[in-house]
Amino acid sequence: MEKVRKQFAVLKQSIYVNTPVFGPFYDSLLRWRQEHDLEFLLKASDMRTNSLATISDTRTMVGKFFGCKRENVALLNNFSTGLNMLLEGLDKSERILLLENDYPSVHWPFHSRGFEIFYATIDENLEDNIRTAIRSKNISVLALSVVQWQSGIKIDLNFLKALKNEFSNLIIIGDGTQFLGTTNFDFESSAFDVLGASAYKWLLAGYGSGLMLFKERVKNRCQLRTIGFNAANAVPDKKNNIRFARLFEPGHLSSLNFGSLRFSLLFLEKVGKDKIQAHNQNLSKIAKNEFAKLNLLDKRVQLREKHSTIFNIKGTHSLFQHLIENKVVCAQRGDGIRLGFHFYNTENEIIEIIRIIKKVV
Repeated sequence: MEKVRKQFAVLKQSIYVNTPVFGPFYDSLLRWRQEHDLEFLLKASDMRTNSLATISDTRTMVGKFFGCKRENVALLNNFSTGLNMLLEGLDKSERILLLENDYPSVHWPFHSRGFEIFYATIDENLEDNIRTAIRSKNISVLALSVVQWQSGIKIDLNFLKALKNEFSNLIIIGDGTQFLGTTNFDFESSAFDVLGASAYKWLLAGYGSGLMLFKERVKNRCQLRTIGFNAANAVPDKKNNIRFARLFEPGHLSSLNFGSLRFSLLFLEKVGKDKIQAHNQNLSKIAKNEFAKLNLLDKRVQLREKHSTIFNIKGTHSLFQHLIENKVVCAQRGDGIRLGFHFYNTENEIIEIIRIIKKVV
């Protein structure tokens, strides 16, 4: 990983554990983006063919990388836009289960449309809480973040599969923004019917790009109303024959943004999805153990067997300032301080963070 780390300039000046806010750019991506814009500068509209090819290639790459049929991939500017589009076509008779204190962009689109909503508590018994609610409330749609943005608590993906076997009519919608890019994930074999993500965090693609993946059964439960010339590939005769995923792309897409997504997926693939997964799991295990020794973790996190690479440690603003002054780039979230470790972070960085914290704790 040391060779990979050299591509990230921010790692040379700080311990960067703020990927949950923004995934840093790296040298080869910056060069690609500069070359892309230089071509537009010199060729203007003559770049149109190349631009459309870039979008098409990105769709193919997203499907390949995440194990989803190409025709069921939608390219979006961000997750929030995609979810709002989806819910415009969802019948208001659906009974929705959300998680308490989940990311606002998962909650608010349901609230604003008047769905009947129920909640499950996020604690050490999260999965049991979800199953109990579905059984007792006749839930038809479960929507949740795969990894919680504040605590880093991660839903058990095997549990979701078992849930789907028990409730075959259940639609599961996932926000993978804090998840995709951290592990080797196959959409088709997962329990998700819809999984979306903004790509500027763990996928390292920068702002303005995201994705949504769909299973076939969703198309019968959601009657989309969005439409535009781009969705029909600028062919008027195709207006009434647009495939489901393309209805999420009514307007033109940026080849810079989505070309960056394709470039970063190729980059992650070269590093190795299995290698990234193993490295991140090791970082998570070490961080959890070290933070627990200092009693910095919420009980909910300590009692769960598995965790993501996002940790929210107990600490006041003074501890946060102490970390910032010691060049640890992190963020305050909720009542604590959030740190997120990705494949370019190291065990030594975790140990250094612990050393810095011990100076004031």
